Amino acid sequence: MLLYNTLTRRKEEFKPSQHNKVSMYVCGPTTYNYIHLGNARPLVFFDTVRRYFTYKKHDVHYIQNFTDIDDKIIKRAQEENEDPLALASRFVEEYYQDADALNVKRADVHPKVSEHLKEIIEMIAVLIEKGYAYVINGNVYYDVSEFEGYGKLSGRMLEDMQAGARVEVDSRKIDPMDFALWKAAKPGEPSWDSPWGKGRPGWHIECSAMSLKYLGSEFDIHGGGYDLVFPHHENEIAQSEAATGRPFARYWMHNGFITVKEEKMSKSLGNFFLVREVLEKFPPELVRFYLLSTHYRSPLDFDHEKLESTGRGLERIKTSIRLLYEAQKKDGASENSENKLKQRLDEIKRAFNSAMDDDFNTALAVSVWFDMTREVNSCLREGTYSRADLERSVDLFHSFNSVLGIFKEDADGKLQLDRSSKGDGLSESLMELMLEIRQDARKNKDFATADKIRDSLNKMGIIIEDTPQGSRWKIQE
Repeated sequence: MLLYNTLTRRKEEFKPSQHNKVSMYVCGPTTYNYIHLGNARPLVFFDTVRRYFTYKKHDVHYIQNFTDIDDKIIKRAQEENEDPLALASRFVEEYYQDADALNVKRADVHPKVSEHLKEIIEMIAVLIEKGYAYVINGNVYYDVSEFEGYGKLSGRMLEDMQAGARVEVDSRKIDPMDFALWKAAKPGEPSWDSPWGKGRPGWHIECSAMSLKYLGSEFDIHGGGYDLVFPHHENEIAQSEAATGRPFARYWMHNGFITVKEEKMSKSLGNFFLVREVLEKFPPELVRFYLLSTHYRSPLDFDHEKLESTGRGLERIKTSIRLLYEAQKKDGASENSENKLKQRLDEIKRAFNSAMDDDFNTALAVSVWFDMTREVNSCLREGTYSRADLERSVDLFHSFNSVLGIFKEDADGKLQLDRSSKGDGLSESLMELMLEIRQDARKNKDFATADKIRDSLNKMGIIIEDTPQGSRWKIQE
């Protein structure tokens, strides 16, 4: 398995620190608003990475934090006249609602900053003791000049960063590039006791303290959006390695931006789409499918037309799965099949694994899924399959879905192909009834009624196909 390591700027063979065990830490949202699609991309992608390791029989320990103490939270809470921690907690629950809709599995641990002040304060004290941090008027700053490897993740030279620095202006810092580990309390802001006086942690220290607590140093994968490479992840490396004297994360993975008209999607630019709003217009399985339709390191430009176009592709996969489920109910299989489908399924599985093994290429994995739909549909149409082939096909569809996580499963283990409304199950039942009525009309040689049903459905975008195994329906592509 190869993955692109931001730290070394090349693809590397992935070798977990412990055999068949993978430790992952992914930076989660700052909980002051609903998540937007830019936030959702890393959540969906790294959930898929986790799923693939599980598919490959690895035991995955997955941590994803919530930043619930932050300047943005305090500002929003003041605007809403609400307690900052209460506001943050409310948006944590809103996050879960959106993440659940997108079929993102819960992490093994979702640590919050507010619940890890002890670990954060202890780590800051170690950095001060080792000479990597200094205290000024109740504020604690990290001295970047003391860390020899500063800039190794982003590839930036400290001298260049100092020359074009765009950092928070604070005359109390020794150097403009130094960053806050602890911020002295200000009137009206939440604060906690520390050896340096009341205050609250800076942004970067939280992930170092929490990842080290739950995974230890030299854990396998640290992930997040590309915008976190600098300064957040760069600063994490500096403070973590300074504190422990050991390497931090072994592999660094970063997904590309979601853009709108080729501009980065962000709340500050006002060009963002909230996941909650997008899900009001599009089914969640389509949104997840769209987010995985492009390689994770490439930018993904968003607009509603592109999402609708992606939906036509997803409908092809849904149709193929529906046809398989229908074929399983009927006795149209040929036990004398030449097993061509079995051979193709083996090839398709290898191609899917190969795509995912090459830096988690979900875009190529999706194209393999399309290859499978064509192969399965062809065999179903021609009747050249055995009952065992049907079982293998269904199992492989389910297996691919266990990695990509597009569809949820119902109580019977079948894939929920439509989750956009409560009427989807009723729609399927009505379609089956229409096919039965049409079939009865054909048996009674009432071809006028049979043709009228077919033509009326065709005008609605529903195609009826008559096969040796019976009639079936699909949405027009």
